[in-house]
Amino acid sequence: MYKPYDPTISYFKSRPGAVAAGETLRFTVIFPRDFQVSYCWLAVNEDGRETRWYPMTWGSTDGREENWYVDFTPDHPAPLFYRFEYENPWGRTYIRHDDDSLVGSFCGQHEWQLTVYDPSFVTPDEIKGGVIYQIFPDRFYNSGSPKENVPADRVLRADRDSLPCWQPDDQGKIKNNDYFGGDLQGVTEKLDYIRSLGTTIIYLNPICEAHSNHRYDTADYLKVDPLLGTEEDFRTLCAQAHKRGMKVILDGVFSHTGADSVYFNKFGRYGRGGAYNDRHSPYRSWYTFGKKKDDYKSWWNIDILPEVNENDPSFTEFITGEGGVIDHWLGLGADGYRLDVADELPDEFIDRVRTAVKRNGADKYLLGEVWEDATDKISHGGRRRFLLGKQLDGVMNYPFRRAIIDFLLTGDAETCMARLYAITDHYPPQAMHVCMNHLGTHDTERILSVLAGVDCEGMTREEQAALTVPPAAYERAVRLFRMAVWMNYTLPGIPSVYYGDEAGMTGCKDPFNRCCYPWGKENPATLSLIRSAGNFRKNQAVLKDGGFYPISAAEGCVAWLRYAPGTARVFVAANKNDREIEYRLHDDMRDMEPVIGGTKVRGGVIIPPETCAVLVDNEF
Repeated sequence: MYKPYDPTISYFKSRPGAVAAGETLRFTVIFPRDFQVSYCWLAVNEDGRETRWYPMTWGSTDGREENWYVDFTPDHPAPLFYRFEYENPWGRTYIRHDDDSLVGSFCGQHEWQLTVYDPSFVTPDEIKGGVIYQIFPDRFYNSGSPKENVPADRVLRADRDSLPCWQPDDQGKIKNNDYFGGDLQGVTEKLDYIRSLGTTIIYLNPICEAHSNHRYDTADYLKVDPLLGTEEDFRTLCAQAHKRGMKVILDGVFSHTGADSVYFNKFGRYGRGGAYNDRHSPYRSWYTFGKKKDDYKSWWNIDILPEVNENDPSFTEFITGEGGVIDHWLGLGADGYRLDVADELPDEFIDRVRTAVKRNGADKYLLGEVWEDATDKISHGGRRRFLLGKQLDGVMNYPFRRAIIDFLLTGDAETCMARLYAITDHYPPQAMHVCMNHLGTHDTERILSVLAGVDCEGMTREEQAALTVPPAAYERAVRLFRMAVWMNYTLPGIPSVYYGDEAGMTGCKDPFNRCCYPWGKENPATLSLIRSAGNFRKNQAVLKDGGFYPISAAEGCVAWLRYAPGTARVFVAANKNDREIEYRLHDDMRDMEPVIGGTKVRGGVIIPPETCAVLVDNEF
């Protein structure tokens, strides 16, 4: 197919990816001479503004083709959407891109995106090139230390090899009130193990006092949950992690609180006050009540999670003001926050959160939960500005996860590369290099279950509880997991390991993806893999903030190059075929040597079936 425009090639777009406001770049398109083009324009759209037209200049011809170009300088941060229009004797038409294709066509369906960010946008440099380890605290490690002030309505369990409670009670409710006793001292005791995985950032699911084992129903923003320990335990954890070169970030759950909380107090656990019981409560304005007492706005209509008015001045000040919640925890040693459901928080509130986080140091990290492309996400009535420079540092990279998993399940290399490139093209580079690239989290099925072909959609909880992965399927999943890890660890961003994935755990949806870590029963193959990948990443400087260059995507094989001046390059080729392939290397890459998964041959590399090959420059 003829390619009039391809943004992956510098001839067509003078520099890849997003650009800073005030930066000039050149767009070029190519036409066959027999198109007889007389005029050409760059058409730029921005939300809330009329299309802007920029005339393009005729450049040169070789007798068969001609090019047209224009220099474009965006003047303010915004996601822009562009296409090219041209006029010839048959009328006026356009060039857009087709579906998931990276290149243009004369009858495309979509506009390209150009993200323009604030030129002052910086993200914490020292976290780039690292590895995140996510811990669901109750299920990680129980130090055995005594706990005080533990509420009597909690079910404390010692059968760590069993499933979490999943059956509803007599009233049909799932209480999530069974606990296995994982605590902050337990995390501290396992810091050397965590570091052995190459970890540089520990991400803790909520640790504040709450009355469900997931702790996303905050009861007191300023207290450690009593089963996890004390404020001093948290301070010690942070200090000991820092001594080992690791940072600690917390989950910020600010879109809702628990109904069973100091602030709402629906069940009277905290005395007679609270917004539910007292119209004059200082917390009343945090929530939205109807005419009846039980008519209040709740998160996704879950009545135990009353929704907060984040822009209520009292709430905003409590969380983000000087001496507020964010200052409190960062002052104890935390290094940043992951914002739960960031796309459900209003822009003004996220602005204030960033101010509070960065008030504690420019090196503090602000990560957001966004499941889609964060640069064109629409919520709260408009296009969001998460990554334009005044809000988040980075986001959880669900699009990368989907691209990798779908490729490993289907072998569709073209779609995989289109998805990977779209994110690297849309995200500002400083944000791209601090995104959390995960294969699994507390909100997804375990990666090994997914790769084993388990589809939990539509399953009842009874079916999920009874599910086991057959040995043959598990072995193949481990093989695909090896591919997934090497892909994930060599893409731009910070790869993340969900506790237990390195141990070979399986499981469907919540709560079956939140079982206890199997200490002493780890799968040595998966554990060794994660350690090797972490060590490799630590020793490859280009993976910190090097560029991402698509090389090929066809016939079940996807390949890319990571490059930055003065560093060894890293080349990756993932072969999803059930047969080995001989991948022919570009002339300037033939001195690269395979370090993972491939065998060098003259002019190329042999890649076994369902294997990811990683090559590096041999002169470094």
